[in-house]
Amino acid sequence: MNNSLIKNKIERIKSTRGIGQVVTVTVGLIVMCLVFAMMNPVFFSPRNINNLLRQIAPILLIGIGQSYVLITGNIDLSIGSVIGMSCMVSATLMTKGVNPWVALIITTIVGILFGIMNGLLVVKGKLPPFIATLGTMTIARGIAQIVNNNYNTDSIGATAQGFRDFFYYGKTAGIYNTIWIAIVVWLIFNFILRRTRTGRYIYAVGSNVEASRLSGVNVLSTTVTVYVVSALCATLVGFITTASSGMGAMDAGNGYELFAVAASVIGGVSTLGGQGLLIGTVVGASIWAVLQNGLQFVGAPVAIRNIVIGIIVIVSVLLDVVLRRGGRKGSKK
Repeated sequence: MNNSLIKNKIERIKSTRGIGQVVTVTVGLIVMCLVFAMMNPVFFSPRNINNLLRQIAPILLIGIGQSYVLITGNIDLSIGSVIGMSCMVSATLMTKGVNPWVALIITTIVGILFGIMNGLLVVKGKLPPFIATLGTMTIARGIAQIVNNNYNTDSIGATAQGFRDFFYYGKTAGIYNTIWIAIVVWLIFNFILRRTRTGRYIYAVGSNVEASRLSGVNVLSTTVTVYVVSALCATLVGFITTASSGMGAMDAGNGYELFAVAASVIGGVSTLGGQGLLIGTVVGASIWAVLQNGLQFVGAPVAIRNIVIGIIVIVSVLLDVVLRRGGRKGSKK
């Protein structure tokens, strides 16, 4: 399979089923919003919409990273722990007197190293992605615990107010910076995925690793790239968490790997690789946030909200598997 054949196949995948699924979940999102608004008119108040957008931003960021990894046919379970590690490392450095922006650079480098490690373990070490990222998940959480001697940090203080404003409290053109950060990151990585050779290679590796390798695609660098993207997005969410709480918390990001998978899968990214659009991840992250917010409005306890999200993820994955099997049978006829 040469490069032009790979490109044509990928364009066909992106232009047919992916868009259809995004339209379907978008209709579901609209219906869901209308139902919650009928149950409680406050749902559509400007204040609640602002809250919703702030809830969507971090889920969208980690959803972007997870979508990149899932499209290559892999998975990243270390996302939540990388968030916790980033939160603790950056906050600890700030409380020790390190300039906040220097602390962010150091923490970002540590996050990138985790992305590289994940990619190398999967391709060079030939470990199943589930096992490799389960191991790095534990390592990252361990670093989050020992970096401040098994204690949450003190307040990062007034000297970090500029950092807190940029990553959480500040607004630009009336919109919270957190939302702008998510939009800019989405624009950059959507462009890379849709318009560049790197993006085509990501889809190619997810569609067929061996065919991609024989066609000259560098599977190692492509896989490392998607894991680095995932780690960078998780690190950003770690910064947002530090800015919002004003301290480092060892359990920050706990369970966020599920939210990342939920945003991606609900939005139509295939867990089997080779399919998915980042516009779908936006819808998936929105559905997650609307469900959490709407169920809270109607008085559903946290346990019920988690059960509903879990059921939706399972149903989304089952639908993906069934549709892929149907597609393969259809192509053989």
